[in-house]
Amino acid sequence: MLKIDNLPRNVRFSLRDKEIFPNTILSPMDGVTDAPFRRLCRVLSGDRMGLLVSEFVPTDGDAVFNPDGHKQLKFFPEERPFGIQIFGRFPDRMAYAAGRIAERYHPEFIEVNAGCPAPKVAGKGSGSGLLRDLPRLQEILHEVKKTLEAKTPEIPLTLKCRIGWDDESINVMETLRIAEGEGVEMLTVHGRTRLQGYNGLANWDWIGKVAAAAKIPVIGNGDVNSVECARERINTYGVSGVSIGRGAMHNPWIFGQIADAWEGREKHVITAEEALDVFPLYYKFKIEDGATEMNAMGRMKQLAARLCKGFVLRNSEFGIRSSELEINGTSLQVQEDGQEDIAMSVRQALLTCQSAAEMLDQVQKLKEGLAREMVFEPERLVNLNGAKETELKFGDQFKGR
Repeated sequence: MLKIDNLPRNVRFSLRDKEIFPNTILSPMDGVTDAPFRRLCRVLSGDRMGLLVSEFVPTDGDAVFNPDGHKQLKFFPEERPFGIQIFGRFPDRMAYAAGRIAERYHPEFIEVNAGCPAPKVAGKGSGSGLLRDLPRLQEILHEVKKTLEAKTPEIPLTLKCRIGWDDESINVMETLRIAEGEGVEMLTVHGRTRLQGYNGLANWDWIGKVAAAAKIPVIGNGDVNSVECARERINTYGVSGVSIGRGAMHNPWIFGQIADAWEGREKHVITAEEALDVFPLYYKFKIEDGATEMNAMGRMKQLAARLCKGFVLRNSEFGIRSSELEINGTSLQVQEDGQEDIAMSVRQALLTCQSAAEMLDQVQKLKEGLAREMVFEPERLVNLNGAKETELKFGDQFKGR
């Protein structure tokens, strides 16, 4: 069992009158954190997720915002407490959309996105593009808050941002001042600049400065990929909680693992067989959500590309030495330094499937064979970028865009 002194200084926080435990948020990621993925994470966590947030909802495209045209708004009752994140560059449209969403869906909070770095978003002045126009961001927050107060005063406004546009214009402290002045009740800070994208490492020193100065809960976001990392970030930087994005793509159990640790439970070792069970469950959730077989297979492959990198052979320091294992009918000789090769072989066995049925059949074959000799250890990964796990790429991902 974990000792009580291993707990972080905060294991919960409050948003308005709601106590959130554990103090975690699944970061919204476009094309990833739809309802099926959120449901998967919630099931694997034992219904201990903290807060869930929708994929971001655009407000600029329609002359008059129509909720029926945005699949991102769909969520299930068991996802509550649930927030809906909106993005755009026009204060009046953002406010109108927030009002329509609040009245129709009654989420636990409405969040303004000032963090997305994608060129199609930031390049048009919304998302993290608002960090180059703080007066516009302030006007958006003001108008959205005014609308919520008039229509649904019980629903708080929150904000997610980056620390600035680039290294020469870090303005997150000014963003905090504006947010608090306009009635924002929670601020989530991703510790990278817009130009940095997802390269390198998040700057948690800036997140800590914001948390120290804030009168509202500050949630830190960036590179959290384990219980130990979450504990260290909370204790070192004084944040109210952590938001986890790509870490959940590598390890959808992470929220339950954090809840277990905060509750003093013994760490559960996830076998590779248990890890492989997520694929038929995820497929089921996708089909129930109306996805085609091809779309559901694509999402399973998206998950497999990251999750399978955490597979390692057990029983010795380097796994099973000089053992012949079979994947896709091909014998594979395992060497002492073959951990990464084995993990990549399992990954490829799933990624090369041509249909959902073939992929689910391959999952079952792996469970009956090689997976019995493996466990799932996602904390061994060096970075969360989806490239080589032994390398971190620094520099500006979106320079010139």
